[in-house]
Amino acid sequence: MERYEQYRRIFDRFDSNGDGKISPVELQQCVGSMGGKMTAQEAEAAVALMDSDLDGLLSLEDLVKIIEGAGEEEKASDLKEVFNMYAESSNIITPKSLKRMLSRLGEKKSVDECNNMIARFDLNKDGLLDFQEFKLMMMHDACS
Repeated sequence: MERYEQYRRIFDRFDSNGDGKISPVELQQCVGSMGGKMTAQEAEAAVALMDSDLDGLLSLEDLVKIIEGAGEEEKASDLKEVFNMYAESSNIITPKSLKRMLSRLGEKKSVDECNNMIARFDLNKDGLLDFQEFKLMMMHDACS
């Protein structure tokens, strides 16, 4: 409920005329007031993309989807960067590349220990981690 109230406050800040909807102009003005840049065309495209009832305006629910979606995109992008640090040029993580990266992070593991770490999340049982398997491993660690 607290998160919903935060979204409501954000929404009210965007909704400068208080009509309960955010127009492309209001979106553009608010992004500008926060130091961002958004053209009128970008604002219209953003509203059109997220406008669930096709009235040309954003509701509170639409804004929540935008905020939640942006957070997910950012997390996925960050995770991809981390994956690329571990991955070999073929876009996979091998036991050796995992050992090498963990060593750089100050964690000493043997290749066998890295094999075991990979095996827990290796869905296709090829002894390697692709990005989807890596995401699973990271989600598991974050929830542990």
